[in-house]
Amino acid sequence: MGGGVAGAAKLAAGMAVGLGVARAALERPPEADLTGEVALVTGGSRGLGLALGRELAAQGCRLAICAREEGELERARADLEGRGAEALAVACDVGDRDQVEAMAAAVEHQYGRIDILVNNAGIIVVAPVQNLTHDDFARVMAVNFWGTLNPTLAVLPGMRARGAGRIVNITSIGGKVAMPHLLPYDSAKFAAVGFSRGLRAELAGSGISVTTVAPGLMRTGSHLHAEFGGDREAEYRWFALGASAPWPVAAGAERAARMVVRAMRRGEAECSFPFTATLAARAAGALPGVTVQALALVDRLLPAPAPAATDMLAGAVVAEEIDSPLLEGATVLGRRAAEKYNQLPSGSDGAEHRP
Repeated sequence: MGGGVAGAAKLAAGMAVGLGVARAALERPPEADLTGEVALVTGGSRGLGLALGRELAAQGCRLAICAREEGELERARADLEGRGAEALAVACDVGDRDQVEAMAAAVEHQYGRIDILVNNAGIIVVAPVQNLTHDDFARVMAVNFWGTLNPTLAVLPGMRARGAGRIVNITSIGGKVAMPHLLPYDSAKFAAVGFSRGLRAELAGSGISVTTVAPGLMRTGSHLHAEFGGDREAEYRWFALGASAPWPVAAGAERAARMVVRAMRRGEAECSFPFTATLAARAAGALPGVTVQALALVDRLLPAPAPAATDMLAGAVVAEEIDSPLLEGATVLGRRAAEKYNQLPSGSDGAEHRP
């Protein structure tokens, strides 16, 4: 008798869960058709930005990409056009408001409008706080936060006038969980998350959707372009290993791009992946004290500070000078991503290295 009741209860619970899933699927907003829309991707010359450009092109978008380095931009433009995309490449420092306004004007002159803005540009500085300077925080904030604000303010008037538009802000799990040795990055991403969420609230009902993307680790090859301070070799090693991890610790760039574009097409408020990042963010929100204690333990495992603060610009690591055969083997997934997404430093093909 008791077993029958228990079985019936389990069946009822299973049916309730199934109905809940079905209802959620039915209530999920339809995915918009992006054919012919104009998409601007900042930081679109490599890494996730390039993967997003490829995915948007596959959805029928006309593309504009911007980045600071003209050689990388040209290679990305050629890559996209080789896949049948219409692509405009504009050199631009997104931290410079005048350059951003000029870039947006060039895109609008070429295509007539900007329907989709993907704020993806970013830089990463890895070091303990003792080895960071005020300038390090300012440089990261300029790209990762002001570089989100500037393009947004540049495209908003046109979107408002048309009563339609989509803005995607690529933030980070680092904007919800402050990882040690990434404080400039954490600070800028926390600011970007707040801006993105508040902007969505203010634009509700305007026809303009805002999607906040907060990914965890991704295999995009970005570790080859990050800057490192303190014990640079040790900092590079732990960061490179994390950026080269398999799923579900780290998401592949193609998978990430598909998830971001799908969330944008649905007009979703937030998109986070892989599920390990989502769990970490929820834990931090529910148990902030416990999370900080756990991160303090993580900090003890990270490299000790160097004796004095270091000029990050002058001391950026060149990965090829650090990698050993053992480390190269452990980071093979990250290396493959770097090759696929235009992330190999220019020094790899004999040109002068630019971090």
